[in-house]
Amino acid sequence: MSYEGHEADKAKIIGALGGTRGLIDSGLPSLLFLITFNLSHNLNDALVSALILSAVLTLLRLVKRETLQHAISGLVGIAICALLSRHTGKAADFYLPGLITNAVYAALYSVLNLAGWPLLGLMLGPLLGENLLWRKDLPRKRAYVRAGWLWVGLFVSRLIVQYPLYKTGNITALGTARLAMGYPLFIAAGWGTWLILRKIPTTKIEEPEVS
Repeated sequence: MSYEGHEADKAKIIGALGGTRGLIDSGLPSLLFLITFNLSHNLNDALVSALILSAVLTLLRLVKRETLQHAISGLVGIAICALLSRHTGKAADFYLPGLITNAVYAALYSVLNLAGWPLLGLMLGPLLGENLLWRKDLPRKRAYVRAGWLWVGLFVSRLIVQYPLYKTGNITALGTARLAMGYPLFIAAGWGTWLILRKIPTTKIEEPEVS
């Protein structure tokens, strides 16, 4: 009987990769930055609006007593983008930390995949109750590696499209590309990860025999 996974496992996988909340917390402030900058052509106004929205989203999570991890990381990320852009005076630099992050993740996923320690396995193994036992389970290990290459493709494709736009300073095209390659590609990679992993049973921790 083939293993088709569990809904609980799917929720853990999507949550660990950022989930819907993570997309909202990081995506909406960037969208507001793009809209405000195009309307006002004022970098400070765009930065302030993005920071305020990110802070409001974090406050809403706090009031609702929801997990703050993604909201706070989103707020910190927006703050870093704002500080860099304010320092250089270039609106395009608002998107530079995102490009650097994609490059780092692409390299990290690739190196760990090639080393036989896929990052997805390191992140998801403990959450799915298999810890690092998947390393001795070849089919499960291969599944983590295959899923990892999906994410490498995501990060690299963003760099291929967005870096030339950053270099030319085309803010509208760059912001639009970032949004278009944010939600859709994340959802596609997250769903692809689930489709790959659900076919292979999680590596079970062997219970000690009772004499």
